[in-house]
Amino acid sequence: MILMARVSMSEDGFLQHKATVRISNDLGEGMELLVHCMSSDDDLGTHLIFYHSGYYQFEFRPNFVHTTLYHCGFQWNDVFHHFNIYIASRDQSLCTLCLWNIQVDRPCMFNEKTSRYDICYDWSS
Repeated sequence: MILMARVSMSEDGFLQHKATVRISNDLGEGMELLVHCMSSDDDLGTHLIFYHSGYYQFEFRPNFVHTTLYHCGFQWNDVFHHFNIYIASRDQSLCTLCLWNIQVDRPCMFNEKTSRYDICYDWSS
């Protein structure tokens, strides 16, 4: 019984490794990006990211059944988009440090295989 408790509490046991989502602004010179992310349990608030200077980052531990989801709203000028920035079933095998560049036409994730931001998705409708 004690051995089972130790395994479930260890990093190598049933607990999932921590994941980090880092969001950067790649909208264009002088463009400011307002980001508001949340999960069903956590509202992470609103954060301002300046073009190519800094980022917004948050960390969490995905749940055991791979249903963790973080949704973000993105706003610049009069434009507003939504996107699921972390979906465990999509992202857990791709990254533990999930790097995102937010572009005018779409969000793109860093691809460790190509060393480029070429895993791109359409904005949610």
